[in-house]
Amino acid sequence: MQTLNRKTKKNVTLIFFAALLPAFTSAWAESDKQLQERTLKAREMIHQKDMDHAAHAKIAEQTEGFRGVFYGYLPCDQQDCDGLKMTLSLKQKNNYLLVTQYARASSREYFDKGKYDWNDKKNILTLTSNKDATKRQFSIKDDGTLIHLNNDGSPMPGSQDDFTLARSDKSKSREVHIH
Repeated sequence: MQTLNRKTKKNVTLIFFAALLPAFTSAWAESDKQLQERTLKAREMIHQKDMDHAAHAKIAEQTEGFRGVFYGYLPCDQQDCDGLKMTLSLKQKNNYLLVTQYARASSREYFDKGKYDWNDKKNILTLTSNKDATKRQFSIKDDGTLIHLNNDGSPMPGSQDDFTLARSDKSKSREVHIH
């Protein structure tokens, strides 16, 4: 009986310390992370103290209006397809992620990543795919609205409102209306 009590006490003690271990581990990991961040910042300061960062600020200011997530529901010319749901995410360093999904029974999503560039004079945003270097073009209506164009840069046939992508923070809703 006494050995049973000893084993029980030992198991209870072990379980108690095992339960407390994650709390201490996360505190240690966080302090290690903070130490690493301080070390990296100190290294950056040493290596970049003579650099002029004004150019970086100017580029960030210019591209800020073109970052964000744009949503739209475009017409689809394929058979058995009611429309095309499109989500375009314009990220830092001129990277983009384009997710398209056909509105039909099999609603597989298609992903495309690449670089984007814009022409201020023509108000054209150009996406260049990493996969095969194909290009997609959008007309920049304003900082919250893009209009999908043909591959040659001409407007799509029909109403241009049907080919509009709206930036999520500029539109009232992120929901896409399905016809």
